[in-house]
Amino acid sequence: QAQLVESGGGLVQAGGSLRLSCVASRDILSTFNSYVMNWYRQAPGNEREFVASITRTHTANYADSVKGRFTISRDNSKKRIFLQMNDLKPEDTGVYYCNRGGDWGQGTQVTVSS
Repeated sequence: QAQLVESGGGLVQAGGSLRLSCVASRDILSTFNSYVMNWYRQAPGNEREFVASITRTHTANYADSVKGRFTISRDNSKKRIFLQMNDLKPEDTGVYYCNRGGDWGQGTQVTVSS
């Protein structure tokens, strides 16, 4: 079972930026490289929702709500994925989770103040 560990969350004003990171600490490289990696988020009182995904070959997909503001990337050699979040809005507030298949990280809190 993977251990996915997120970091990089915090408190930021609207219009600001944050960069989230997730490492698959127990993976061997071939395992990590075989998976599509995802970011999800969950706001208080809401269901968890898809944010972005990236394939092994760096093809990215985004939720409409973050297109043009967020960028997902991965460093296969370091077993990491990233989420660069720019022009943050209060509605981006929530716990952000790294995911692949049935494996989830513990989440990292992002709070955007207006």
